[in-house]
Amino acid sequence: MTDFSKTNTVSVIVPVYNVELYLEKCILSLVNQTLQNIEIIIVNDGSSDGSQLIIDRYEAEYPSKIKAFTKENGGLSDARNFGIERASGDFIGFVDSDDYVSPTMFEEMLFLGEKNQAEMVICNIQKVDEYENITQKLTQIPNMPEKIDLERHFSVFSDVSYFACNKLFKKELFETKRFKKGVHFEDIQLIPQLLLECKTLAQTQNYHYHYLERSNSISKTHTEKGLDILKAVEDVESAFEKSQYSSKRVELKNFQILEGVYTFLAYLAFVKDDATFKMMSEKLSLFIQQNDINFKDILIYNRFDRNYLLSLPLKKKIYYLLYLSGFYKAFRRFM
Repeated sequence: MTDFSKTNTVSVIVPVYNVELYLEKCILSLVNQTLQNIEIIIVNDGSSDGSQLIIDRYEAEYPSKIKAFTKENGGLSDARNFGIERASGDFIGFVDSDDYVSPTMFEEMLFLGEKNQAEMVICNIQKVDEYENITQKLTQIPNMPEKIDLERHFSVFSDVSYFACNKLFKKELFETKRFKKGVHFEDIQLIPQLLLECKTLAQTQNYHYHYLERSNSISKTHTEKGLDILKAVEDVESAFEKSQYSSKRVELKNFQILEGVYTFLAYLAFVKDDATFKMMSEKLSLFIQQNDINFKDILIYNRFDRNYLLSLPLKKKIYYLLYLSGFYKAFRRFM
């Protein structure tokens, strides 16, 4: 992989907020990339721990690679947008500051982007614990070629997982689009909209992105913020209607089912407050009704050419079937 263009560069944006225990591993994985034409943009989003000391040390050691900035806390979307506006690369990537990546990630992804003239490149993800043990492998696009023509393979739109961090984007995709501020699930809101601007994707089956599952982290509280999933889907629906793929209604409905039903229900399962659970359930029922989704549509939804519900572990199957059959109380007890 030595004959790719030396003219194209990659900007990797790393938002930082109180991650002093994990930041060094993340930065080391980036400064040691085999790709030389890399710009690492570190955005300290108002950290109150020792993160800035780590950033300062590595910026001094790698002044040709690292560009560091500090700003008042504005959240993940704001920090990413701050980095986008300061990126000079032809391609843009994102790495969360408690995760890390393989040494060849950005060299291979840039190579694939150039080779296939792709606007977006995707790699696989593996979840790891703090001892670097692999706990789960997340294959992104199985049974598809390296080069994906979206006009011919638009099922990808409703199949792919919309993480920002395992993708490389042509910078032009961000000319008029940014991450939505002040919301949760900003990736589901923006990344599908960027895909709708693409004609060609490229992918590698290598597991380049290492997503850290922290053993000492406090479980996130599941609240009405989960409604941002439905709002994200609605924003994507609006963009879809104006896109070059607006006639592909089957894929739009499948996207609504995957993200608006299954992803939303996966979140709702852990909402502990009964009143909030009831209110969110009503919002989901309205979403399903407005989008003319019926029980059969949900049951027969296929992802990567196999029935999604049947592919899930038994406990998840029971969760979904109890809920979708209207047995909310049994669903709550089962949880």
